[in-house]
Amino acid sequence: MTGNVRLVLVAACALVDPEGRVLMAERPEGKELAGLWEFPGGKVEDGERPEDALVRELGEELGIRVDAGALRPFAFASHAYERFHLLMPLYLCRSWSGEVRPMEGQRILWSAPADLHSLPMPPADVPLVAALQRKGALLS
Repeated sequence: MTGNVRLVLVAACALVDPEGRVLMAERPEGKELAGLWEFPGGKVEDGERPEDALVRELGEELGIRVDAGALRPFAFASHAYERFHLLMPLYLCRSWSGEVRPMEGQRILWSAPADLHSLPMPPADVPLVAALQRKGALLS
């Protein structure tokens, strides 16, 4: 890619339950890449830290409260889509309050890390799954 590229910063979170499973959310109909599974999160707004964006997005999307201090930077993806370039830091989170529930009509599921590769995902999420599996981050 050359020329002016629009950079989009999206923060994502691997919520890990006590059994070591990871929460994935399906992109709902009507959104770009609908039907693909992704780590929950969303766009970082101007003047917002990625951690604050995740606190906001996880509340809006999943109805949970997350303390920014519970978010641990883990990996990031850098992916060139046709109309923009996505930069996506992935955080691990093992602690939140409230019950995880889909607030925006999306489907969610808890998956063992070894099974994540079987879910259809946006291209930017794929290397993050590989990093989770490779580093055994969810077992410690």
